[in-house]
Amino acid sequence: MSATAPEPGPEGALAELALLLREEGPLVAGHVATSAEVPALGLLVAAGPRCAGAPSAFATVVELVREGYLCHYREPRLLRGLDPDLRLLLGDHLYARGIERLARLGDLLAVAELADLISIAARLDAAGVEPDAAEIAWLAAVIAIAAGPGAGHDDAKATLRRDGDAGPLWEAASERAGRAGLSERLMVTCKAVGFSPPHRG
Repeated sequence: MSATAPEPGPEGALAELALLLREEGPLVAGHVATSAEVPALGLLVAAGPRCAGAPSAFATVVELVREGYLCHYREPRLLRGLDPDLRLLLGDHLYARGIERLARLGDLLAVAELADLISIAARLDAAGVEPDAAEIAWLAAVIAIAAGPGAGHDDAKATLRRDGDAGPLWEAASERAGRAGLSERLMVTCKAVGFSPPHRG
């Protein structure tokens, strides 16, 4: 009787995502690359109490949606040589795949948070708001999925949508991370995505 291969841990989320992308068919598979990056957002969500039952699944979903975001607004980590139109189409497809996988996990809060995040990212880009605001939206969404939204989370998202001011959302996410024991992991993730948290005090 052959041994079953162990499930990949959250740290393997990008490798797992690369496998999923190769299964999309020849149009996509030929553009899939490997990445030495750490799946920092996936590791952050996997460390939270809400995701303790399926940390690897949540890590992969978050990184899948992140890759869709990067296809739209930055440089994707796992996809190379895509023409602009294909990049946008693939970004939309990855968004949909991520939401679909979350729905199968039965986590309606996570579905709502990532759907909100996709909408907020598009609004910020259209308004020309500085990139740090989008990173704060990402970090806040991942903390909400990992540990549940804290006090002020929804109001802070509304402020970001209305005014482009991400400060209240960062404060709410930081406070929630602290209460959930995720402050250190949040700081590691900030560094990994190139975001410098504002100094308090």
